[in-house]
Amino acid sequence: MKKHTMLIWQKLLVIGTLALMCSMAFAPVAQAATILKVGSRGSDVLTLQGELSNLGYSVGTLDGIYGPKTLAAVEAFQQSDHLQVDGIDGPLTQAALEKTSGKVVSYSNTDTNLLARVVNGEARGESYSGQVAVAAVVLNRVADPVFPNTIAGVIYQPGAFTSVSDGQINLTPSASAISAAKEAESGVDPTGGALYFFNPAKTTNKFLWSQPETTQIGNQIFAK
Repeated sequence: MKKHTMLIWQKLLVIGTLALMCSMAFAPVAQAATILKVGSRGSDVLTLQGELSNLGYSVGTLDGIYGPKTLAAVEAFQQSDHLQVDGIDGPLTQAALEKTSGKVVSYSNTDTNLLARVVNGEARGESYSGQVAVAAVVLNRVADPVFPNTIAGVIYQPGAFTSVSDGQINLTPSASAISAAKEAESGVDPTGGALYFFNPAKTTNKFLWSQPETTQIGNQIFAK
């Protein structure tokens, strides 16, 4: 009886081992992320173009072809996100795109207009990138728990912006300022997450000078 029981257990052990080996043999193998570059074609490229377009980067026609315009858009995104600028949509760029795309939220026309007006007042003489950067600082503050959680709350926080104090906030924003506001709202941030900006030639504020600098664009230093 004991011998018979032992044989049964041995058979069950063999069957279990074979089942485990089969499951391992036919288990799906995780595929490496597809690396996209100039010359790539297909649905993955089309998805990439859509993500970049939604973030405000110009890719031309959404055609699933990784051409010069898609290359330029990838390089612009990499630069704004402080990645290696190689024009290749590899794992790091894909992860950054996914993270940035998740930040995109909807803003009302009132929000966009107010953001454009503060950009116009604070960065009217700066480059387009500098204007996007100022808008990004406002949005970074909205997302930071230390500051008010609305665009209006951040902009009208007492002493926060010179353009509010001197009335320039009430000027009609330029087309460039409106475009810069929309680009920042789409998730583009050339400042690297800055919460402050100032002109070093005009500012003696010790607090601003004490904050870690993230970048300088034109006449403005950005810090957080």
